[in-house]
Amino acid sequence: MPIRIVLCYPVEAKHVERIAAAMPEAEIVDAGQERVADELFDADVFCGHAKVPVDWDGVVKKGRLQWMQSSAAGMEHCLTPSVIESDIAVTSASGVLADQVAEHTIALMTGWCRSLPTFLRAQARKEFIRRPTRDLTRATVGVVGLGGVGRRLARLLAAFDARILATDMFPVDKPACVDALWPADGLDELLPAVDFLALCLPLNDSTRGMIDAEKLSRMKPDALLVNVARGPLVVAADLIAALEGGRLAGAVMDVTDPEPLPPESRLWNLPNVIITPHVGGQSRRRIDDMTDLFCRNLRRWSAGEPLINYLSDKRLGFPIRGGRYPLWVE
Repeated sequence: MPIRIVLCYPVEAKHVERIAAAMPEAEIVDAGQERVADELFDADVFCGHAKVPVDWDGVVKKGRLQWMQSSAAGMEHCLTPSVIESDIAVTSASGVLADQVAEHTIALMTGWCRSLPTFLRAQARKEFIRRPTRDLTRATVGVVGLGGVGRRLARLLAAFDARILATDMFPVDKPACVDALWPADGLDELLPAVDFLALCLPLNDSTRGMIDAEKLSRMKPDALLVNVARGPLVVAADLIAALEGGRLAGAVMDVTDPEPLPPESRLWNLPNVIITPHVGGQSRRRIDDMTDLFCRNLRRWSAGEPLINYLSDKRLGFPIRGGRYPLWVE
């Protein structure tokens, strides 16, 4: 019986051809979101991101799925308790979208600093009025989570002569552009020191709701919260209270909790908030790059070699830097 590969990301014919070339003997099924929940039961290998409900317990019980390559960096969509406890190998797309997410983060930060929402609203009213702006140049920026996105963002911020402080669960391999790298429990020390706080870490049991009222109270009143990772990292009610109470200067976010953000959320109407609809990872190259990673890992899997972005501890939801498994080149 040939290896059966099930895909669930927006591939074109050229991408399927590249995957077939990497493993000519395999049967490839482009399931899409419409069929993925059923096709996963008969998959040996899965590549993609199922955005529909999947019976992961049933897939694990079936016992056929051997390896799952996520097309997203965030892994909460598939890392159920049964998958975590199973023998299914899991690899993430960490780093594949780092360029795009970091670029989007800079756009959000500079847009807020230069008061672009205010000026765009004024343009719609045909008003030509000078108003105050802020500087990102030579500011102190805290990067929480120094993985693929966090490291790429730090390199971009270095061009602004920013002072960059960072925390990470595995504080190793500090980039030269980062002034200080602390372990994750150094967050409380970092918060009062920064003008901008950028969240670039995965969502898991230890990070869900980590930015709450207590953490927000440690930040400067004129600081900006930047969330380009996952909405549930932040307690939405506490963020709204801090913004409305003047205890935080603003927030920019490409992710919200919940998604999509309901029309009645007060975040929509706050003048010091910029919201984009989880588009940070969009790129013309996205599917090409994702297919490149999958094909490279497919060849490694066939040869019994260590997989790129392998989750040696699935409970963490991200590949460990400094371990024995290679990471996607950043």
